[in-house]
Amino acid sequence: MNVLFVSRPSLSEVKGGDTTQILATASALSSLGIKVKLSDGTEQISDYDLVHFFNLIRPNDILSLLKKINIPLVVSTIYVDYSAFDQHERKGLQGFLARHLGKFQVEYLKSIIRWLSGQEKLGSWRYLLGHKRAMQEVLSMASAILPNSENEADRVKGDLGYSSLSKIIPNAVDTRIFYIDHDVPREDRLVLCVGQFDGRKNQHRLIQALKAENIRLVFIGKASPNNEAYRNYCQELAGDQAEFIEFLSQDKLRSWYNRAKVHVLPSWFETTGLTSLEAGACGCNLVVSSGGDTKSYFKE
Repeated sequence: MNVLFVSRPSLSEVKGGDTTQILATASALSSLGIKVKLSDGTEQISDYDLVHFFNLIRPNDILSLLKKINIPLVVSTIYVDYSAFDQHERKGLQGFLARHLGKFQVEYLKSIIRWLSGQEKLGSWRYLLGHKRAMQEVLSMASAILPNSENEADRVKGDLGYSSLSKIIPNAVDTRIFYIDHDVPREDRLVLCVGQFDGRKNQHRLIQALKAENIRLVFIGKASPNNEAYRNYCQELAGDQAEFIEFLSQDKLRSWYNRAKVHVLPSWFETTGLTSLEAGACGCNLVVSSGGDTKSYFKE
């Protein structure tokens, strides 16, 4: 069986949770004898048996292909909702628009700005007809959706009126990479936060919350696109209180997870929070926000 994966063009350059999910899914399918190709836009659809699209919130990435697809299409929705962050944390004009427009209009404006600024290409003129409409067009072509939790499936159905086949595929952690290493001593006052620097991840609130505490605070992660200023702000806010590390191999990251007593991911929204899963597999105590689908994974 030949499967074509379709996702955002920046998947390798700007690594996030979706990068991990996609590459791990491809690896697992390959171990079952299924051939997987990550689209570069030059493929012939007729060479494949199925198209698998990731990131419903970015319909522009597949719209140009939809009319050519005459084979089954499945969608890993990874249906993130940025509206709470946009409404409560955005400042200036962006904040004003977020508080006065619906979330679909805000996402539409973000996509148009990325297109006009040259950060991304406009996949199809049909996207200009609206963000919500584009997502619904993708769903209308889908044989099934593959959300990461029941809660995510319910949001897709409620927001977009999807009523066809849904199969929950939980996100996982590779315990061959992330596990408790008893040779690494645990530091009782070390708090770790792993993830891209992005206002949605809320790192500055963690810094503020621990200002008066005798805690060693370590952040691991680069700034996501257009968030260098936010990372700089976090560094200025923390001063000497926190350490900032840009990127680590998985082996070195496992070592940090094993050293830390607590891993904190205080995001406004997560469909899962893959770094929380990794940290938990390494024996960290976990602090997660209730924003998004986290309770489906971490309960109370």
